[in-house]
Amino acid sequence: MERRIKERYSDAVLRAAMERYDIAASQIHLLDGFESFMYSFDRGGNAYILRIGHSLRRSPNLIRGEVDFINALAGGGAGVARAVPSPRGNLVELIEDGAGEHFLATAFVRALGRPPQSADWTPEFVQTYGQTIGRMHAVSSTYTPSNLAWQRPHWDDPIMLEIEVLLPPSESIVIERHRELQQHLATLPRDRDYCLIHQDAHGGNFFVDDNGRFTFFDFDDCCYGWTAYDIAMVLFYAASGQPDPDAFAAQFMPDFLRGYTREYPFDPAWLAELPHFLKLREIDLYAVIHRSFDLDNISDPWAARFMRGRKERIEQGAPYLIVDPLALLP
Repeated sequence: MERRIKERYSDAVLRAAMERYDIAASQIHLLDGFESFMYSFDRGGNAYILRIGHSLRRSPNLIRGEVDFINALAGGGAGVARAVPSPRGNLVELIEDGAGEHFLATAFVRALGRPPQSADWTPEFVQTYGQTIGRMHAVSSTYTPSNLAWQRPHWDDPIMLEIEVLLPPSESIVIERHRELQQHLATLPRDRDYCLIHQDAHGGNFFVDDNGRFTFFDFDDCCYGWTAYDIAMVLFYAASGQPDPDAFAAQFMPDFLRGYTREYPFDPAWLAELPHFLKLREIDLYAVIHRSFDLDNISDPWAARFMRGRKERIEQGAPYLIVDPLALLP
């Protein structure tokens, strides 16, 4: 989270958000949040999530576009945590920050279930994962925003790709690798498989219940991109931290695609672009960690492990995963 956003946040902002959503002080609890202030709360016997972001990062219309998309997915049978309006009927509540901008409060139904555990990752679980993403893409392929002013950005919009803002000039080779990658991806077709995607559908952004149903949340990064790019993001995080990421990918993807194609078709030709989509996320994450941590003392174990040798791998053009694309098919 940007320092200037943290500095503008106060108890008064939280109290204003609680008033807008009719939340009692005894019913709200702070949660961990990376780019927003996150809380859980109960109201009327139901459990919800309150998210307080800022217009410096996302405009009110971008947030309206996010929640419009989420609720369209929910209406189409996709497993997502629906956004709920405030008692005043607003899906986004604007709260002045005292400096000419606004904090943006939004509430969501709290997802049922729990975070996935390592023991959950059976073939059936992975197939359900794929099927849930496939359902999202099926709904998204025909989705149109309720208001065109709410349209979400494309994957290459500067608000999505801040590489050159986040990285210092000393990272010139990494920046050049990113430019080359953008140039290649810009040549890809924008057809039916180019639609609004989650773009961050990893295991930290869904819960699974006792019946094996998935519920996704945190659509803050949703953007227009290729469905294969969304799938690549799933693979990127699922394989990260595995003892043998390449072998894991070869085992994971056939089951994932087997479930995915129950809901939405997948053209195997897109597997040729998988290395490029993985590299895009690799560089993006490298830049975000640059912004968010002291590189000489990274406090997060996952981030520290990811950054080990990462600069050299990106500069040398080493693939994120080494897998035969044909081995990924069901």
